[in-house]
Amino acid sequence: MSETSNGRIVKVAGPVVVAENMVGARMYDVVRVGAEHLIGEIVELHGDRASIQVYEDTVGIGPGEEVVNTGAPLSVELGPGLISSIYDGIQRPLDQLTELQGDYIKRGSEVPGLKRSTKWHFTPIAQTGTKVSQGDILGEVQESTLMLHKIMVPYGVSGTLQSINEGDYTVEETVGTIACDDGSQHEVKLMQKWPVRTPRASKNRLAPNEVLVTGQRVVDTFFPISKGGTACVPGPFGTGKTVVQHQLAKWVDADVVVYVGCGERGNEMTDVLKEFPELIDPHSGEALMKRVVMLANTSDMPVAAREASVYTGITIAEYFRDMGYSVAMMADSTSRWAEAMREISTRLEEMPAEEGYPAYLGARIASFYERAGRIECMGTPDREGALSIIGAVSPPGGDLSDSVVQATLHVVKVFWSLQGRLAQQRHFPAIDWLTSYSFYKQYLPGCFEDEARGEEMAVMSQEAMNVLEQESELIEIVRLVGAESISANDRLALETAKTIREDFLHQNAFHKIDTFTSIEKQFEILKTILHFHKQGLAAIDNGVDTKALFALDSRDDIARSSYVEEDEISKIVAIRDKIDQQIKAL
Repeated sequence: MSETSNGRIVKVAGPVVVAENMVGARMYDVVRVGAEHLIGEIVELHGDRASIQVYEDTVGIGPGEEVVNTGAPLSVELGPGLISSIYDGIQRPLDQLTELQGDYIKRGSEVPGLKRSTKWHFTPIAQTGTKVSQGDILGEVQESTLMLHKIMVPYGVSGTLQSINEGDYTVEETVGTIACDDGSQHEVKLMQKWPVRTPRASKNRLAPNEVLVTGQRVVDTFFPISKGGTACVPGPFGTGKTVVQHQLAKWVDADVVVYVGCGERGNEMTDVLKEFPELIDPHSGEALMKRVVMLANTSDMPVAAREASVYTGITIAEYFRDMGYSVAMMADSTSRWAEAMREISTRLEEMPAEEGYPAYLGARIASFYERAGRIECMGTPDREGALSIIGAVSPPGGDLSDSVVQATLHVVKVFWSLQGRLAQQRHFPAIDWLTSYSFYKQYLPGCFEDEARGEEMAVMSQEAMNVLEQESELIEIVRLVGAESISANDRLALETAKTIREDFLHQNAFHKIDTFTSIEKQFEILKTILHFHKQGLAAIDNGVDTKALFALDSRDDIARSSYVEEDEISKIVAIRDKIDQQIKAL
């Protein structure tokens, strides 16, 4: 490794600082800037002159001050203590900073990501004398009641396990030693470090062929995301992007959730920080935070840290994926990250591309989403892990032709299009069923143990979509000539579409029952709605008037079916019998 020397500031332009005499510096080295030792990262090199993006406020920093190169890239600490933690964009624990400094973080603050004082009980799995290599599981730590933390051999290490001991250790203490193949000794600790811009390796990438159940009906039934899949949620201000992200983070069927608040308003992040610790995980009955890691980098924080927060979050998510867990990462929102990129690029005097964004915008977004996937993990025992990424996008004025939206759509496989007109009608989630899409819909039948039931769900989903598309075609005709001028079958289609929209696609995030719907309950509700439609068509053929059909009180039962408890799904099945009886009576 070449020797590095300390430099001197020659220019300050907002979050970008230019320093000279940075001999031996490398791209993405972390540096300490000025007397207050502000944290920064080298993003451009010209000879011995380095351009540095500073992750803190640079007010008061001036030419002539010293820049110290640490010689290491921006890295995160990975080990027991991550779960339930709340970090800023560069993995500084906010709760510890609050205890030390109060409500306002001082510049240059340096607190390790993992507590050094906490002792964790380590239980070995591997036997001494065995050959081990990168990714092998050496032992376990029960980090929370929901999370069994697996201690793995760090990447780049292989050899013979000389010793490993059970006991209570801090993350810095040695739990064992490995005699490496090159003759060196490696001390095994509960903690390892990883550079955030480097994707963690895997043995093999697998097809993302299993749906990630979210409990949100419009998502699971019509536009599902798979385990290891990618999705984006674009929409204008006020359409509920953040609430959609919150809902997915709360109810998604993943072992670990990593939530990154990237450049969003502080009050939204405050809601998350207050609400999540009070939530109960529907899958286990335990506190939800026992499987959640949160990163808060709000809009009033320095813009450069937004990019770091996204990479910090994805690296922590990859670490849990490598243990063999299904991980879901929420990034809210990638537009703020792109805006930070644009500001840094402008300060670096780079040639702007479309809308002022840097020319490498698409490549950066692609490299981020490509870190998702379902994989065969490194090491033994054999295990599979999955990392799903759901990114919110906030285009100005909801314009889907925005550069960030288009660059994202080229990469992701699921598109949940939030529409302002639906939000104005108080239809939430405001996901437009006519413009959204999912390339993972083919895997929907796999959500059911009964294969025939799964196939039926896929067919029903398509039938419901056909009715909604038929409604969009009829709506203009009705506006012109009135509902009485169209056929009885078309009137029934309009009424069924209204039921699908209002009683199935609409979901109340703040109702204790309606906030989450299991895939089995979704099946029964949709089957009941379509059953009424089919029976109604048959009744019309037999001369029944549509007004009599629409007046049946069984339709009120359908409207209330989403509020039926999960253990009382049989009540929804009973509605179909009632429909048959009432239509037969007509």
